[in-house]
Amino acid sequence: MFSNLEQTFRWYGPADPVSLQAIGQTGATGIVTALHHIPAGEVWTGDEIEKRKNMIRSAGLRWSVVESVNVHESIKTASADRGQYAEKYIDTLKNLAAHDIRIVCYNFMPVLDWTRTDIDFRLDNGASALRFHAPALAAFDLYILEREAAYQEFSSEQQARAKEYLDSLNPEDKKRLINNIMAGLPGTKDVLTLEQFKAHLEKYAGIDAAQLKRNLTWFLQAVVPEAEKLGISLCIHPDDPPFPILGLPRVVSNEEDMLDVINAIPSKANGLTFCTGSLGARGDNDLPAMIDRLGKHIHFLHLRNVKREIDGSFYEDNHLEGSSDMYAIMKSIIREQQRRAAGGRTDIAIPMRPDHGHKLLDDFNYDTFPGYSAIGRLKGLAELRGLEMGIKNTLYR
Repeated sequence: MFSNLEQTFRWYGPADPVSLQAIGQTGATGIVTALHHIPAGEVWTGDEIEKRKNMIRSAGLRWSVVESVNVHESIKTASADRGQYAEKYIDTLKNLAAHDIRIVCYNFMPVLDWTRTDIDFRLDNGASALRFHAPALAAFDLYILEREAAYQEFSSEQQARAKEYLDSLNPEDKKRLINNIMAGLPGTKDVLTLEQFKAHLEKYAGIDAAQLKRNLTWFLQAVVPEAEKLGISLCIHPDDPPFPILGLPRVVSNEEDMLDVINAIPSKANGLTFCTGSLGARGDNDLPAMIDRLGKHIHFLHLRNVKREIDGSFYEDNHLEGSSDMYAIMKSIIREQQRRAAGGRTDIAIPMRPDHGHKLLDDFNYDTFPGYSAIGRLKGLAELRGLEMGIKNTLYR
């Protein structure tokens, strides 16, 4: 039988309440991390990379994937200085390759990396989950952000539901909603102010999905050839959520978008991070079929599940529950491993991490990054590990 998926855990660095020692106890062998203390667009020096790699290695773990080397906003908006930021990005890739770190995840979402309206949504069993509540997002957009174009984007029914939701909030609830939506910055607990966010929106005035996709293509054409020379596999993360929000376009939300990325510059260095939670928030994404068709381009797996609601809302469910069939997803992944083994590829042990986890039990005693508790992700990893083993033993033993 061919090798199993590489089990990894995301770690936010020395300040993460979930320690490397704790991660080692989960059964994970790989670490997914980034140098979050270095501002987006600046070069990661060899010394900083080596320091982080040694820290991980001394805990008996391996730095398997970089998540993420963030793309500077100047590249996303095609500003005049984008060329210099592309060069800095390439310099970072060169330094990572020199330290034998070869898988680099990134995204092309404008301004915010992810958006949730509730980071403490309580389930029936008392566990805490992340939630995207469509009426709450609409209330923020229409009546707090007061974005003028939002009135043309939401139906009268959606506006009424949004107003009803807004009227139900007390001042503390309203402040919490603002902070939750404005907190989607990578590897930080910093929260944008409304004024700062409006300034970012101004930079995207006139940039629709077609233009943002052209800007992504420019980035790929600038960076992918260099990544290929270095033996680095770039893998773009899909949008979260996978549809336009707050007047910002999204361009990596479905299979067509992913094919556009791959076809922009065909290369083994130009691949995908397949996130079943982000893509699963859309009911028209057939995840097992997408893996069957796009599998050879997948360099990294985020496995999680969301429960979709009829109005476009969703919340993070248990890894083996929710609206996506995790059994069918894992079976498609294993089929892709089988194809790789038959074709002589060496990247069969695709890095996989349990993405997001509920806060459970002792998790409530730690101020972890939203979705990145210890016990909740340990539970998810154990479930996914068992699912993989069960399918492989059934198919190949």
